[in-house]
Amino acid sequence: MNKLAKIFGDNVKKQRKKRDISQEHLAHISKLDRSYMSRVERGVVRITLEKVYQIAIALDCEPSELLPNRKIPGLLDKDS
Repeated sequence: MNKLAKIFGDNVKKQRKKRDISQEHLAHISKLDRSYMSRVERGVVRITLEKVYQIAIALDCEPSELLPNRKIPGLLDKDS
């Protein structure tokens, strides 16, 4: 699993919970499959930029709010 994808997924989950919506509902309003949304939140998929925007629009936030801080050490390292 990639740290970047994991942090992105954690940020999506935080924004979703902040808005008190279910993963299923977020998937629906993002026009994504629920199982795909689950994989996004767990950080096991490499999400496209288009999908980042779909999720940000559905969460009514800026895409940058979902992206990891670039100053995180080892951000692009692979987890074992």
